[in-house]
Amino acid sequence: MGQIIEAMKMRRSIRKFKPDMLSKETVDKIIEAGIYAASGRNGQSPVIVAVTNKEIRDRLAKVNASIMGSVTDPFYDAPVVLIVLADKARPTYVYDGSLVMGNIMLAAHSLGVGSCWIHRAKETFEIPEWKEWLRSIGLEGDYEGIGNVALGYVDGEYPDIIPRKDGRVFYVD
Repeated sequence: MGQIIEAMKMRRSIRKFKPDMLSKETVDKIIEAGIYAASGRNGQSPVIVAVTNKEIRDRLAKVNASIMGSVTDPFYDAPVVLIVLADKARPTYVYDGSLVMGNIMLAAHSLGVGSCWIHRAKETFEIPEWKEWLRSIGLEGDYEGIGNVALGYVDGEYPDIIPRKDGRVFYVD
């Protein structure tokens, strides 16, 4: 079976990370895979913000947790968070950003890095303080948060494959 298909079948969401920081080279490889995701009419509207600064990462975790009504770390102690946002002017921006998220998670898996899609990026980057933060790092425009990806080395056993449900494929011959 092809390596890509095997990675798709084996990748799992990780919810317990070691505190060890990923190398910049590893993060850059994962980001590169993300920016090569397909996009509607090759518009390439999604952007990726890599957060490796612990103070910013912890502030993001706090606001994300408050949105979901929790105090626990929604990033599961991952040392790196990649934020995927996309330009709302593009008609396919949500789909384009979702493809970036998928590429990121598959690339991470292929490099021995655990990942988990964390929601509430949309709500986070609707908050004026966080919109201003995006502007402060140089991201101008009307972007919507598509998702966050928690990245890090897996702490513990890698999750088992869960069997796929029947009745999800239909053929029209």
